[in-house]
Amino acid sequence: TINEEFKTLLERIEKSKSDIVAFSTYVWNKALVIKLAKEVKKRTGAKILLGGPEVSYNVEEILRENSFVDYVISGEGEEVLTKLCENVKLDEIDGLCYKKAGDVVIKEPFVSKKDPPNPYSEEYLKTLNGRIAYIETSRGCPFSCAFCLSGRCGGVRFFDVEKAKENIILLANSGTQTVKFIDRTFNADRKRAREIFEFIINQYKKRIPEGVCFHFEIEGELLDEETFEVLRGAPAGLIQFEIGLQSFNDKTLTAINRKTNLEHLCKNVKRVLELGNIHTHIDLIIGLPYENFDSFRNSFNKAFELSPHMLQVGFLKLLYGSELRETANAKGAFTDTPPYEILSNEWLDADEIQMLHFFEDIFEKLYNSRRFALTCEYLCSLFETPFDMFISFAKFVQDKEYNTLDKLTYLLYEYFGNFTFVDKRKLRDMLAIDRLATNRMGALPEFLKVKHPKLKKTLNVLEQNEDTKRPKNVKRAATPLLTENKIAYVDYDHCDYLTNRFLVKFTEICDN
Repeated sequence: TINEEFKTLLERIEKSKSDIVAFSTYVWNKALVIKLAKEVKKRTGAKILLGGPEVSYNVEEILRENSFVDYVISGEGEEVLTKLCENVKLDEIDGLCYKKAGDVVIKEPFVSKKDPPNPYSEEYLKTLNGRIAYIETSRGCPFSCAFCLSGRCGGVRFFDVEKAKENIILLANSGTQTVKFIDRTFNADRKRAREIFEFIINQYKKRIPEGVCFHFEIEGELLDEETFEVLRGAPAGLIQFEIGLQSFNDKTLTAINRKTNLEHLCKNVKRVLELGNIHTHIDLIIGLPYENFDSFRNSFNKAFELSPHMLQVGFLKLLYGSELRETANAKGAFTDTPPYEILSNEWLDADEIQMLHFFEDIFEKLYNSRRFALTCEYLCSLFETPFDMFISFAKFVQDKEYNTLDKLTYLLYEYFGNFTFVDKRKLRDMLAIDRLATNRMGALPEFLKVKHPKLKKTLNVLEQNEDTKRPKNVKRAATPLLTENKIAYVDYDHCDYLTNRFLVKFTEICDN
């Protein structure tokens, strides 16, 4: 994996004494792969083969600039690699690119008509060792979003559903906590998606161990009544959804080939959230055509209004093979090295992109972490829009250090506490409650601590009451509130799966 040391990877490859060393290449590992492949060639002389999305659409550049690379697979790799290993003539292997007499032989990306072979060998399962397990039950995508490669080679094809069910059970029992479906639009076939949802729900706590969850990337517009009926029966925490919105600008959506009924999409996202049992993650992309600063502000506020469990704000990546990289809509600057992230374009200048990076970082730490849920809710209610609140704080901290939770909490208190329209006492209470709800130690930083002469007595009264008595061997933490004659207290026995927070309870402070 990318987290292993270079030396360890190199030694393992050398020890294998392989004739061919093949690498799956992505934006997140390309630099490591190139460095590793070069050293492998130097030490072993093995044939080097690269495949994967990061090399499928820039074959000539890869082969000309890296003399140690012998072959590149463009498109799907399973059949192509097999034929190469079986010594089929190079010119007879679809999708296999190589150098011949100083020229580069380039072939169209290969798309198979078969289901891929089952990758779940005994060796794979042994090395999985509790990591996220990935499963693929279809390939391709029915959509052709201009920033993505998934729909580049035609439509979507679905693999055998019964085999998919067998693999679901296999991976669920591998020791992993999360099985992630990499199907780009899992519910492109609604009936098939319902069948798999139903299977997972029915097998939970039977052939699927308790505590395992399944992550799906879905198209929110395609959710129908029958699917909602199935999902309603899912135990909390069993299913996670990722739903891409990307933008609320109609012109932007048209430019990236997304034909979206935003009203229907938002309605379905709200319905998923209202089920109360599915962790829901939605996405926006900064840097798309026609999405300037004000337009992104509008998109963000509309997405935030849906109250998802996570709202991921990403930056456009101009991937090789994507329409946006190849067309006029990609005007502007982006990084030369992976992940080819947008630096500026005709709608957002470099300073605005830079500012939005600070914004994204702050939003991730305040909202997506769920560490400051109540504080965010309170502060957002005081600003014209949620975006204005987050961007205001991002501008304040951009030249400050906030690399610890206590520092970030203090900066929130210091900055917003100086606004005349902010009740500093309530801000303190919200911050204190948030910290108790998300920290098993129950510790508060010094500037949030409040002493009260009757706190200890109030806690003793709670212990004497059967309804409020602390569960055995469970830690309890509490703090008095400044805005009410109450204490907030937390028992660290159960963390809510959807919010990743402990339940905060309140009780009146004893009068005598």
